[in-house]
Amino acid sequence: MQRTNSLTGVRELKNYTMSKETTNYKKLFDKVIEVIEKTRIKAYKSLTKHQLSLNFEIGKIIVESQEKQGWGKGVVDDLSNDIKKIKDGLKGYSPQNLWRMRSFYLEYKDYPELLKLALQIPWTQNLLIISKVSKEEERQYYLDATIKLGWSRAVLLNQIKADAYAHHIKNTKLHNFKRALPIHLSEQATEALKSEYNLDFLGITDPVSERELENRLIEKVRDLLMELGFGFCFIGNQYRIKLREKEYFLDLLFYHRILKCLVAVDLKVVDFEPEFAGKMNFYLEVLDDTIKEKDDNPSIGIILCPEKDDIEVEYALRASNKPIGVSEYRFTNELPEKLKGKIPTKEEIIQSLERVKRLDENKEE
Repeated sequence: MQRTNSLTGVRELKNYTMSKETTNYKKLFDKVIEVIEKTRIKAYKSLTKHQLSLNFEIGKIIVESQEKQGWGKGVVDDLSNDIKKIKDGLKGYSPQNLWRMRSFYLEYKDYPELLKLALQIPWTQNLLIISKVSKEEERQYYLDATIKLGWSRAVLLNQIKADAYAHHIKNTKLHNFKRALPIHLSEQATEALKSEYNLDFLGITDPVSERELENRLIEKVRDLLMELGFGFCFIGNQYRIKLREKEYFLDLLFYHRILKCLVAVDLKVVDFEPEFAGKMNFYLEVLDDTIKEKDDNPSIGIILCPEKDDIEVEYALRASNKPIGVSEYRFTNELPEKLKGKIPTKEEIIQSLERVKRLDENKEE
């Protein structure tokens, strides 16, 4: 009995020692990761500032040279070609990007406070704000929010389309940004940015990743289509289709009773890219071969994205042998006249979504 107690005591001591070592190791690990992340963030911020300062300076030189020498647009093309000859393989100095640097200088040369903010966010986010936001107060809001909340270009675009600035003005609580956690800036450094998406429709108030934002949009599109009716029968979201040993997942899959066909919906939070059409064409081929019934019509694909270039879409769909539609989604409080009376009002949709929410809550209970 005494020996058993002794063995038990040894095991307890050993477990305690291991537990203590594990705790100490975790502290060591956390400290090392913290140092790595802080250094990466510091390097990222420094690189961004230097790169943006260079772009601003180049834009300034181009503008002043054109004004002094009376040069036209052709000088930008010549400059781009000659830079490539001297700096072989150096990217970022195409005529288009040099024109962007010129615009960057012109937009901020008289607004030093805005320029300080602009130098802290990535180039693509800057270009988006310049092209879509013209008022000084709005630019300051989007620049400040991108810095503090780490908005990626995709989330920034959705914020602008949803008129987040108007929400900011209406709700004074939005003046106080949440503390930017290190992980936000860390993910910004690797272009996997955190964001806070303030759409009342989505009911999101905490920082989310782009993927989570996409998932929540998918849920709302699903619920909306189901409530609107028009023959849509929901089959599944993140619907799995299989081709031999590989698996693929569709954002949303419906069956349309009137059209008698499967309808696949692919939702993107970034601008339309030609490869989206190729991917959807592939999905539809697999659906028609593996899921579609014999008496069903060919499956239809719908790609939803915040922005698209019609010419790019036209070329991307030329080679497709499947029916695919590409459309921009918009956030609006006003229903177009041609749709009034044909689909539910905003209030009816909200009531329907609340019913869906209540049903989900009841299921969880």
